[in-house]
Amino acid sequence: MNSKLKMMIGVVAILLVGGGAAGGAMWWMKSQEAAPGAQSTAKAAPKKEKSGEPVKYVTLDKVIVMLKRGPNEATTHYLSTDLVLATDAKGEKPTKEHLPLLRAIAVRSLSGYTLAQASTMTVEQVAALLNKTFDANYASEEREKPFGEVMIGKLIVE
Repeated sequence: MNSKLKMMIGVVAILLVGGGAAGGAMWWMKSQEAAPGAQSTAKAAPKKEKSGEPVKYVTLDKVIVMLKRGPNEATTHYLSTDLVLATDAKGEKPTKEHLPLLRAIAVRSLSGYTLAQASTMTVEQVAALLNKTFDANYASEEREKPFGEVMIGKLIVE
């Protein structure tokens, strides 16, 4: 009888410690979400307000970039991507007119990476890099960007 009581007390103690640890972990995760730094990174890229207009997609195909050679690399490596630009009906024509500029900006932005750096980047990271680069370019020229965001349709690193 004494060993059964000790066993039950041990199980209850383990359950209490486990529940306390789970509760503490949840509290810590909630406090990290409410931290000021977490909020600023979550809302780093404000998007255009949604309107009742349908979204139009403009493609920029075959952006081919020769990657920078790393130390002790003799071969040439390339990155190829297809970009998809989300816009509205009003911004569709200006976006199509800006495609040569956007290609040049994308090539300039991506050509500074080596094969090792480019192959470790995810599709989301490349899209975020291009969005940031396009935002900076339009801001420096003090022009309004005719599209909302850049998405990656295809990404090949060789």
